[in-house]
Amino acid sequence: MSEVKISAGLRSEFGKGAARRVRRENRVPGVLYGHGTDPVHLTLPGHELQLALRTPNVLLSLDIEGKGELAIPKAVQRDPLKGFIEHVDLLLVKRGEKVNVDIPVNAEGELAAGGNLLEHVLNALPVEAEATHIPEALTVSVEGLEAGASVLAKDIALPSGVTLAVEEDTVVLQVLAAQAEEPAAEGAEGDEAAEA
Repeated sequence: MSEVKISAGLRSEFGKGAARRVRRENRVPGVLYGHGTDPVHLTLPGHELQLALRTPNVLLSLDIEGKGELAIPKAVQRDPLKGFIEHVDLLLVKRGEKVNVDIPVNAEGELAAGGNLLEHVLNALPVEAEATHIPEALTVSVEGLEAGASVLAKDIALPSGVTLAVEEDTVVLQVLAAQAEEPAAEGAEGDEAAEA
């Protein structure tokens, strides 16, 4: 789990015009909330935040005008065309506190011979983990799995202190048999349609 330090400023102007002015300064408007506190409206450095959010469930150590807070990203809104961050919602956390997060699932290994396909039913596994010890990803071996095989949530090895936040029998990965394409019968359907 990586912890990234970011300096944030307080925001006093609200609305579309104010948000555009913040973005022109290469900063991102955001909101920090949690633990029953009033939401704190922030501006964060755009480039530093973009780099930090490359890591899923990154722990942000915020310096808000001299006051330190820990947060994890809860919702990130991006521009649909250009991909830059338009707004971020941050959840206030404390060291030792348990949080529910989705951890990306990576598959490794080769499936059994026969052109089988691996389907990711869940790309990320919902778990409960300590806010300062959230794993970046979970790796699952699919070595030699045959068509029809499934990997359930309970089959995935979790680091200590991490527990499942879904039913144990939830399918995470499954192996599908490759389907061969049938050659199209030329003209057969067209002749039947003409006769009808």
